[in-house]
Amino acid sequence: MLFGGRSTEHSISCVTAGSVLAAIDRDRYEVVPIGITREGRWVLASDNADDFAIRGAVLPEVAASSASVVLAADPTARELVINEPGAVPRVLGDVDVVFPLLHGPYGEDGTLQGLLELAAIPYVGAGVLSSAAAMDKHYMKLVLAGSGLPNIPHVVVRPYEWDADKSAVRESVHSLGYPVFVKPARGGSSIGISKVHDTGELDDAIELARRSDPKVIVEAMVEGREIEVGVLEGIDGGRPEVSVAAEITVRADREFYDFDAKYFDVGTDITVPASLPPEVEAQIRRFAVMAFEALSCEGLARVDFFVTPSNQVLVNEVNTMPGFTPTSVFPRVWAASGLEYPELIDRLVQTALHRQPGLR
Repeated sequence: MLFGGRSTEHSISCVTAGSVLAAIDRDRYEVVPIGITREGRWVLASDNADDFAIRGAVLPEVAASSASVVLAADPTARELVINEPGAVPRVLGDVDVVFPLLHGPYGEDGTLQGLLELAAIPYVGAGVLSSAAAMDKHYMKLVLAGSGLPNIPHVVVRPYEWDADKSAVRESVHSLGYPVFVKPARGGSSIGISKVHDTGELDDAIELARRSDPKVIVEAMVEGREIEVGVLEGIDGGRPEVSVAAEITVRADREFYDFDAKYFDVGTDITVPASLPPEVEAQIRRFAVMAFEALSCEGLARVDFFVTPSNQVLVNEVNTMPGFTPTSVFPRVWAASGLEYPELIDRLVQTALHRQPGLR
């Protein structure tokens, strides 16, 4: 199990790992927790789920003091090698499958997936291309639109555009109408996101997003219900399966579904299953499968939607490694669909074991 990582979502990845450590069937699997520090060092991490829980307002992280771990360079070996100071490197064991519980760049964006492909090790979740495309909201929207899926009007702010002509960027954003949401193009967990009500707030919001990602995306605000579903790769090559829907309702004291709402359970209600007209629910399920297949997803994904007052369904985002924390939507919608947390983990691992690395 790999978690932590170099992105701004390091701590959320640790919380996700703690949840999976607590739930995975130890009679079936020998789990080796490998933490990746904020600097990118791989270390042998604690096997105690409690070490990765949120305590009050303190978020967990990978300790850099543990023994370093590397994957063997030989793709026929699939070995984990431990390097300890003053000791001869030793092989910890052969790896059957990797569960990459990383969120954000350098883990969820195809970089780690490429490493595992080179090492010829099976892994849970999407491959290189789909991970990269889904991580970058700009390209995700291009792929979804090319597949006929309706998504949200937006403006992409590239680094050179912002540096060269801020007034032109402001004009482009103005065409969307206010309020808008300003986001890092390749980020998650609502880190670096701002709701902007007028031009006077825009510059600060873009600069905040740029701290996480030099490329920024600005989206028009959609008045409507926020709906999320989980998708799982079909068994034995079958069609993808879609969970029941969840509805995210942000209470009046919060502007949007932000970091605190997601991980500290502040100001948000999550209703599972969501109460939707049958025809709207059917369209959401159909669009979820279309999005999963358009991005060539594998293993799992969470697909987020907006449903407008006129019942128009818009695709918001596709997340190829959704959170598995106790408050996360993905495990909750599958539990409500009849697949409890341990069985969900087992299915993801088994699907990965039957899907070999390489072209497919």
